[in-house]
Parts: sequence; structure tokens; C-alpha cells
Amino acid sequence: MVAGAVANDGIMRAADGTPLKTRLRRAERREKVKALGLVAPLFLFIVLTFLTPIVVMLYNAIYDPDIAENLPQTVSILKDWDGKELPEEPAFAALASDLKAAQKDKTVALVGKRLNYEISGIRSKILTSGRKAATLEAGPYKDAMIAIDPIWGEVDTWSTIKRSGSSYTPFYILSMLDMRQGADGSLEHVPADRAIYVDVLLRTLGIALLVTICTLVLGYPVAYMLATTPQKTASILMIFVLLPFWTSLLVRTTAWTILMQDGGVFAQMLNFTGITWLLDTLGLADGTPQLFKTRFATVIAMTHIQLPFTLLPIYSVMKTISPTYMRAAKSLGGTPFYSFMRVYVPQTLPGVAAGCLLTFILCLGYYITPALVGGPTDQMVSGFIADAINRENNWGKASALGVILLIATLILYYIYNKLVGIDRMKLG
Repeated sequence: MVAGAVANDGIMRAADGTPLKTRLRRAERREKVKALGLVAPLFLFIVLTFLTPIVVMLYNAIYDPDIAENLPQTVSILKDWDGKELPEEPAFAALASDLKAAQKDKTVALVGKRLNYEISGIRSKILTSGRKAATLEAGPYKDAMIAIDPIWGEVDTWSTIKRSGSSYTPFYILSMLDMRQGADGSLEHVPADRAIYVDVLLRTLGIALLVTICTLVLGYPVAYMLATTPQKTASILMIFVLLPFWTSLLVRTTAWTILMQDGGVFAQMLNFTGITWLLDTLGLADGTPQLFKTRFATVIAMTHIQLPFTLLPIYSVMKTISPTYMRAAKSLGGTPFYSFMRVYVPQTLPGVAAGCLLTFILCLGYYITPALVGGPTDQMVSGFIADAINRENNWGKASALGVILLIATLILYYIYNKLVGIDRMKLG
């Protein structure tokens, strides 16, 4: 039988008698295995460096075993406590026993640290109670513990322990939304003088949006010029666009700290151009306006860094637009401005969407630039995450901030895609 011949049963078979369809399926499987082998290293890299950290972050935002592990007897007894009055003697006895064990294991500081997140100043009292509880030999423990510190005679303290007794808690997520659980478990807003995290999130989104708009306003005409200029000239100009990538972000930000300082280049330019005099005359400033450690400096520095990220996607789309479209529009009676707005601009919207979205998402994670050139009211979510990890050693808080920022980004991306997403773009 020759290869590909038809057998008596009407089935195409190979030279060895195997049905041709079977041979084709085997060949397809081999090709898929080869393709999977080529993709596997990249897939593994993404899982280890991207997906795994996100899963760990999500887990740390709700996992908090400090109270459950170090006050197990107290947590067990408080499960049946109604929370209206002080618990009975067995709860105080369990607390004294748990504090003794925690003092021996040197974990009482973890209990104090965790409760201090909800009751300010209780950490030192927990440490003192741990040392003194270790000396108690017999009851009654209720009077003894209250004598050690009056805080054990307050219902709120016991309610907080009961609330924190689960290894999985919404405390960190709620705290980063300026909310908390009340004594009865209901949600309530924290006092106004302690509500800061929602403002920080809105500030982060606002700065990211402002920088995105600035890069679009500056980058769109430059991208148009590069796309319509002869290739030789455009290649030279593109070098200047890519020049910021030749130096590190830290170096560029440090350069802006020098430019923005009092008496720096920007201050001299304001004086030389008469802008300072105009502002003085209008009563908008008294002398040279302060630029360093302001929102203005933060936005300018971030715009300089992010400009290529917005410009390049727009340029790549503009290069694919044939000039015949504009010539056809003009030949049909359209003015240059009308033809540009109705024919050319709609075709560039995919690049605008990609560039703006890339810049916006990157801006949400900025830390170095706001820390160096921005003031205290210009710090973004990333700065608070860094403080929570490096200064407070509070991984739950840092993870919760990361989760909230991730959720906010996904929500905004969903809304953005629904309103002006690429799948809704049509030529005008």
C-alpha cells in the first residue's frame, strides 16, 4: 500500500497502515507539545514573579494569626461571650495563662503590636501585663488582672480581643478604607482625624490622571510630527524622545530636585521671563513661588519620566495610517482641521488608549519621585506601603493597601474599557 492510499474499508491510511487522521492528530499533538515547551519558561517566570506575589499579597491582607496563636484559651472562651459586660473569672484566668505562656515564649510583643493597631497605646500595657501575669500564682484572676492595669476592666478591650481572635480578619482591608468594626461587629467610619487612607488613594488616582493628561497633551503633537516627518529626520528626533531611557529613574528624579530648588534653574527662568513679576502684580505669589516639594514638581517630574510611554504607542499607530486618507478627505471638501479631527484622530485612538492606560497604571506605583520632589501632601500609596514594610513592619497593612490599589485599578480599567475602550472605538 502506498502512502496516502485508500484501503478497502474506504479509510485513508499511511504507508504503515495507520489511519491518516490518526497520524495527523499525533502530528498536531507533537506540535502543541513543542509550542508548550517553548512557552513554558516564560509562563513559569510569570507565575513565579507576578502571579505568586499577588496571591501572597491577597493572603497576607486577610491572614492575621497573632491573637489566635498567642491567646488561644482566651479566644476560645470569648466565643460564647455576649460582649455587653465584662467576661467572668474563667476568661481572666485564661488571659493570665496565655500571657504567662506568651511571656515565656517571648511572643507577648506580637499580641501588644496587633492590639495596638486598634487601641492606641495598648502595646506597653500588654508588655507590662505579660511580665506581671507571669508572677501570678493563683486566683481570683479578675481582680488581679484589673489591678495590674485598668484596661482589663474595659469591655472594649475584650471586644477587640474577641474580634481579633480569628486567623482571618477584614481588619486591614477595612482600616485602609478608613472603616472599622464596632463592638457589635457592625461597620463604621473611623474618626475624621484618623481617616487618611481614602484621601491617599484619591490623591494617587488624581496625580496619575493629571500626569496622563499632561503626557498626552505633550506627546500627541510630537508623535504626529515624528510620524509625518521624513524618516531620516524622524530617526534623529526619536533619539531625543528615547534619551530619558538612557539614564536611571533615580538620576532623572535627582536632577529635578536640583532644578526645582529655590534659586535653581526654574526659579531663575521665572524671574528672567517676568512670570514672577506678573504673579506678584496679580497677588498670586509673594516673591518667587516655591516649586520644590510641591504637587507641581511631582507632576512635572513624573510627566518627564512617563512621556515616552505615552508617546511611543501613539507613534506606532500613527505610522500605520496612510496619508491618502487625509488627501481623500480634503479632496471631498473637508478643511484641514476638520479632516484631521474627523478622519485622522479617530484612527489614532487605539494608540492613545494604549499609551494613556500604560502611563496611568505605571503612575499608580510611583514611589521614588514623589518621595524626592514632592511634599508631605504629595505622597502616594506606594510611599505608605514602603513605610508599612520598612518602618512599621506591618505586612498586613502593606498587603491591604496593595489589594485596594489593585482593585481600584481593575475597576477603573473596566469602566475605562466600557466607555472608551478599543472595542468601542469607531471611525468618525
